[in-house]
Amino acid sequence: MGNEQISIGNGRLSLLLTLLIVVQIASCSSKTYTGSLTDKCVAEHKAAEDKFKAGKYWKAKEDLDEIMKNCTGTGVIEETHFLLAESHFRLKEWLEARAEYGSFANFFPSSPYAETATYRRAVSAYNLSYKDSRDQSNTTFAIRDFQRFESEYPNSALLDSANMYLDSLRNRVAENDFQIARLYSRMGEPGATAIYLKTFLDEFPKSPRQREAIVLLINSYIQMKEFASAKFYLERLRNTYSADERMLASAKRLEEQIANAENSLERRLERERKRKLKQKDDNS
Repeated sequence: MGNEQISIGNGRLSLLLTLLIVVQIASCSSKTYTGSLTDKCVAEHKAAEDKFKAGKYWKAKEDLDEIMKNCTGTGVIEETHFLLAESHFRLKEWLEARAEYGSFANFFPSSPYAETATYRRAVSAYNLSYKDSRDQSNTTFAIRDFQRFESEYPNSALLDSANMYLDSLRNRVAENDFQIARLYSRMGEPGATAIYLKTFLDEFPKSPRQREAIVLLINSYIQMKEFASAKFYLERLRNTYSADERMLASAKRLEEQIANAENSLERRLERERKRKLKQKDDNS
């Protein structure tokens, strides 16, 4: 009996302690901000901004996300939204940064931050493209983003920087197309090689691969025995790089290759002609 009373007493004590802990937690959690919602949101934004300035981007991002959810109509959403995008940007979360900057620019087109947001949206897309160069869709998105920036802010001080990014992006696309053409060449497909290279030469005149592309195109036409086209691009090579001694030497070798290929074809055709004549005489 005594043991039972002790057990019951211990059980009641444990229950009492548990209730005290629950009450304490409840009393702590029931402490709410006594000011207005606007004052509360302004204070929370200031605290998140301080964390951002201190380089605590991850914690700032979490707090800013909560403010976005709870503080609509309090006057802090514009700056909070931009700072949230900036936090993703500093954390190199390029996909999230591009989405938040784009959303901000759409919701606040007249904001003093809109120009920066539109520019950094494009930079985020650029970094996505750089991260996975195999996915050309990211490069396409980045090009469109920078073109949109140039269209919307034609007098921006950031235009020179945007143009540098655009040149880099176009070179990525050009390099991808050139490598496809070279792959076709290695596979023994001179027709497909020529199609890609002609488009490449027209669309990417600033690419550092231009000379290689012309040489490869000439070789493709030689393989297809389309000597008139080969000579046309040989002349283009000479005219474009007339001051380049090494390229002129390459042009000379290509000219010899074309002449040899033409002579070889002519000899083969002559042999074929003679064979057919002999066959005709034998059948007479």
